[in-house]
Amino acid sequence: MTDTIQCPALMIAAPASGQGKTMITAALARLHRRQGRRVKVFKCGPDFLDPQIHAIASEAPCENLDFRMGGEADVAWRLARAARDNDVILIEGVMGLFDGDPSAADLARRYNLPILVVIDSSAMARSFGAIALGMKTYRPDTRVVGALANCVGSAYHAQLLEQSLPEGIAWFGSIPRNAESALPERHLGLLPAAEIADLAERIDQLADRIAETAAAALPPAATFPVAPNPEIPQALSGKTIAIAQDAAFCFAYPANLECLQDLGAQLRFFSPLDDTALPPCDAVWLPGGYPELHVERLASNISMIQSLRQHIDANKPILAECGGMMALAESLIDTNEQSHPLIGILPGTVRMHKKLAALGMQSLPAETGNLGGHTFHYSTFECPLAPVAHTVDAHQRQSESVYRVKRLTATYFHAYFPSAPNTVAALLS
Repeated sequence: MTDTIQCPALMIAAPASGQGKTMITAALARLHRRQGRRVKVFKCGPDFLDPQIHAIASEAPCENLDFRMGGEADVAWRLARAARDNDVILIEGVMGLFDGDPSAADLARRYNLPILVVIDSSAMARSFGAIALGMKTYRPDTRVVGALANCVGSAYHAQLLEQSLPEGIAWFGSIPRNAESALPERHLGLLPAAEIADLAERIDQLADRIAETAAAALPPAATFPVAPNPEIPQALSGKTIAIAQDAAFCFAYPANLECLQDLGAQLRFFSPLDDTALPPCDAVWLPGGYPELHVERLASNISMIQSLRQHIDANKPILAECGGMMALAESLIDTNEQSHPLIGILPGTVRMHKKLAALGMQSLPAETGNLGGHTFHYSTFECPLAPVAHTVDAHQRQSESVYRVKRLTATYFHAYFPSAPNTVAALLS
């Protein structure tokens, strides 16, 4: 039995954020699906929004890869499974290729992945080649194989860009400048895929363009070590977990859902915005999202609020993270200093800010295993309760507070469940 497995694979990276690598990755995924291939897309780092786009493009869940958040073993077995079950693997980088610790380049080096660099060329000509060369030679063990020019103004512009590439960096083609292909954004990044009405059409149109370039070719095979799926105890066997899922609660890693199922739980989805009560369940998970955009609907759904209160009064668990915690607060003060009532189960006030309030990788220490994850929010929470615990950052400094009311656990921390399934089970059982 071989201890490695091969599958065509390509990392799509860039010198910085905002170069267009998300839509290029999505278009490549759609193109391969059109050609009948099974496509697995991964996203480097703790991102919720880009994976939603890739799930639509590839017609399959997009998982996250992050050495720090999930651990190297988690990355290894997900890649091995993907290589076994798919015809091509696409991995979108995070920020710039060398940004972050670990970076997308670290992942690419670990698995000797070929890298396509996407560069927004709208304000350059021959400097395109200099940037591509720098990306290739900055770390000689990083396998940059080619460059694709995005936002190109004309055929002559594309010619200048192609001619600027030095030997050893292939020209993967160009994508014309088109404002319609740019995705709308708000303060947490791109809009959720469900809010972009013509997203599938945009992806298809860009896939048509990609089909005319060298990027359309099947990438070379990469070799991945065979890694067994983790053994997860059935600690939630027989339990039903109700998970909030709507426009206000849309930040859930596919790996978290899979982890809950591997723990033995049955999953039921509900909408705090539209449903009148919780489904029959043993525990509730309120993931992150955009409660700040739906305060009136959340506060006016009295029957759902009563159902949540009854659940807590029955001493049943609720895990509320980031947007989930915000929604449970008594009130929210927006950036115009206007106050709005919220669900009112957790004492305290959420205050929105125009600038980022916290960002970074985190972990929650616990006897049952340290839970990895991250934090990313534009608000602060003024809560009279004393925290029962804190997450710690990469330097082991205390970071996000963890609050407890009966079996309600609330925090800004976004947990990556596969990093410590036993800790997740303890929170929800």
